[in-house]
Amino acid sequence: LYWLRESEVKHARVAMMAVVGFLQVEIFGPAPGCEMATDPCQTDAFWQIWGAHPQYIAFGLIMIGIIEMISGIAATQGRSTGLRGPGEFGLDPLGFSKGDPEAFARLQAQEIANGRLAMWAAAGEIVQGCTTHKGALENLMQSLSDNSF
Repeated sequence: LYWLRESEVKHARVAMMAVVGFLQVEIFGPAPGCEMATDPCQTDAFWQIWGAHPQYIAFGLIMIGIIEMISGIAATQGRSTGLRGPGEFGLDPLGFSKGDPEAFARLQAQEIANGRLAMWAAAGEIVQGCTTHKGALENLMQSLSDNSF
């Protein structure tokens, strides 16, 4: 059960960042230094970067592998020693875990609930991008204009 909870927390956090990242690029455009990805649809922008600079994608995959290795070691040690809960990396700059335990438990439950929703949202953004070659907000506006009364 520990591994499943660790995986759920990790994927929830990644999905929440992914949803925000998809929308940020669609609203504000590509990040500085990444001007070759001009498409508002992030799946198409990925392939633009792949075509222009595949070494960026390779570097990203290598960094993901290193991070996964480090977090896997932390999860293994935390599981065997019991000193670390799933998803706990000792990063709490706002001190949420130091306050009321009931309030912290509520925040953890909200993180999982919002993360589960974000996993669905990220999957929806990716599938829409692959099928329509438009961004999520563009698809939303098109749907609202097509179905308005």
